[in-house]
Amino acid sequence: MLDVHAWTWRHGNEPTDLVLETHAISEELAPNEILIANKVIGINPVDWKFIAQAEKVWKPGHIPGVDGMGVVIAAGRDVHLRIGTRVAYHQNLYHAGSYATHIKIAAHMVMPVPDGLSDTAAAAFPCPTLTAWQSVMKVPDATNKDVLVTGAGGSVGSLVAQLALQKGWRVWVTAGEQHREKLLSRGVTEVVDYHQENWRDLLLEKLQGRKFYAAFDTISGQHAASLAGLLGLNGHLVCIQDRIEQPPLPAFTTAISYHEEALASIHQHGTVLDWMELTTAGAELMDQIKNNRLAIPTLEVVPFEQLPNALKDLKAAVRTRKYVVQVD
Repeated sequence: MLDVHAWTWRHGNEPTDLVLETHAISEELAPNEILIANKVIGINPVDWKFIAQAEKVWKPGHIPGVDGMGVVIAAGRDVHLRIGTRVAYHQNLYHAGSYATHIKIAAHMVMPVPDGLSDTAAAAFPCPTLTAWQSVMKVPDATNKDVLVTGAGGSVGSLVAQLALQKGWRVWVTAGEQHREKLLSRGVTEVVDYHQENWRDLLLEKLQGRKFYAAFDTISGQHAASLAGLLGLNGHLVCIQDRIEQPPLPAFTTAISYHEEALASIHQHGTVLDWMELTTAGAELMDQIKNNRLAIPTLEVVPFEQLPNALKDLKAAVRTRKYVVQVD
């Protein structure tokens, strides 16, 4: 048996209700499993959102966390990864998670970390970057198009904007004024401050008669629905946070397509080919981050003992930084 130190949910619905416990886990592995010694843990909004409804989704004793990076220290008989390989992963929300010193996980779910990419960047990578990639991939390639990204000052929105630029689209974004210069320096066409009540009208005026080919919304299903009128004929509305329950436009008008984004769905509904596509894309995206072709948010590293407090700050939106947790 291996003693694993883990931040554990027993009761309560706040990040600070997590308790640090020691779990004894078997070192016996399934044929396709690996055992990882975590080095850095990524924390994400989905973590506190699940804690907020934990009684409905977990049993007491559950270890939260989906993102992490570590070193393979043991492997099942069918696994071809070498011991000592650095890997990043995105874990199933319903399985023992990353808020621990060690984790067991299926080998097909991990992505080798390229040499030259830091442990902290690798841990921060999976959830926001793969979400952004999936969102952009839902929209067909097209030339001479304008697209909108809302909440581009945030982690996912910033990545969506960058990946949309790589598609050759003219990218318009909403963000707070403090993000304006950074976003413009990356090639964004225009940054509109969402605090302005008439920001939608300002965008339409600047488009000079054009309409958006696609809109990527990182706010909510209701907010995404409010963007439908900005889209042109056969446009695409991608709802990254929440979903659109009812079509916001009358039938047979602009005939837009609605897309929902749910990275975690791959754990319940993905095939082997889906996982191959995701992890292959993940390897390419990590390489882009390593080579400074894709920028991730500023990272704030906190010690393992401070994980609940960092998650509390993330929930309260105290800072716009991305937190990662160093495992001793």
